[in-house]
Amino acid sequence: MNIRNLFVAAALASCCMGAAAQAFVCGADVSWCTEMEADGKKFYDKNGQQTELMQLMRQTGMNAVRLRVWVNPEADYGAWCDKADVLVKARRAKAAGLDVMIDFHYSDRFADPGQQYKPSAWAALSGDALKEAVSSHTKEVLQALKDEGIEPRWVQVGNETRPGMIFDDGKLNWSVSGEATWSGYVALSNAGYDAVKQVLPEAQVIVHIDKAKDDNAWFYTAFKQYGGRFDMIGLSHYPDWAGWSSDNTSAAYQVKRLHQRFQVPVMLVETGYDAWDEDRAYNVMADLFQKTEQLEGCAGIFYWEPEVYGGWKPEAYTRWGWNSYNMGAFTPQGRPSKALTPFGSVAAGIIGLHHSKECSSPMMFDTLGRPAPADGRKGIGISEGRKVANR
Repeated sequence: MNIRNLFVAAALASCCMGAAAQAFVCGADVSWCTEMEADGKKFYDKNGQQTELMQLMRQTGMNAVRLRVWVNPEADYGAWCDKADVLVKARRAKAAGLDVMIDFHYSDRFADPGQQYKPSAWAALSGDALKEAVSSHTKEVLQALKDEGIEPRWVQVGNETRPGMIFDDGKLNWSVSGEATWSGYVALSNAGYDAVKQVLPEAQVIVHIDKAKDDNAWFYTAFKQYGGRFDMIGLSHYPDWAGWSSDNTSAAYQVKRLHQRFQVPVMLVETGYDAWDEDRAYNVMADLFQKTEQLEGCAGIFYWEPEVYGGWKPEAYTRWGWNSYNMGAFTPQGRPSKALTPFGSVAAGIIGLHHSKECSSPMMFDTLGRPAPADGRKGIGISEGRKVANR
């Protein structure tokens, strides 16, 4: 090989190494940001300089954001996370150089394993009419983004759909067996999948469920067996207060198994940890990155709503009697906390663990972020390793 060829080979190797280093996605779901800003909340960098949130996420080392979409949230929740609000946030993300994931809940409010409510505008729809509503809504939002030059890299068709979606039509029916159990859910999920591909053929479509540390191969096996389509598996992972290291180990193991089984990328599209102890939260995130960043098939990690701080909660939570979310990763001064440091350190390979005090394992956390036993409090909290909405 002559000198010129050696130079070209070295340059190509350097480019490949750079691409590999950036392949792992470090992101955050910041869907609450515009609502927080409307309530007067501001965000600051480590030096106390007020900074636009998407730019601040970029500064922390993140390369993507996740934005949820509701159908008609105005009456139940307020005019947030609808198409217009998502467009505002997506424009800001693009300006900051961030990739975008769109998370369709197909609901007027939060969808999760405990609640998959049909949107009010779709109340009378079923069968083909409901599939068409899913398709039209999906295409409308994605086309609006595409028209502005914003093409999401990933699209979730449903959020934490372990029990199915859009109840009761898409609910998994365990009173029967085989295809009859899955047919309603698969039909609606595929309507979303096909709609995504019509607008964004290159986007990766994600089917997302909770409990990353569990063996979830059965779910995707059955989903696929009965006709379900997906390009990527999305999982939620909320480590236990005391057992976080073993939970992270289990989640990494299951991510690897799912990738090997289905030959698709697997992404932790939601994670988070109690904000009470910054060092401990840092250790949890650093450990999670150490166990997944070099893992074959693991596509990345998204922190869920890190920008929440100072006891902020949506106005709807007050009406619903819910407490504030206490797993944000910002300090009381509105700055990124240590918990987000691994998102910027992962490519540099400088993640290490801090000493942190130990604590027994509670099932829930209080509104100040302190460990406490579950007592029926209302709001979004963590119970047995997953995010739950207690009403």
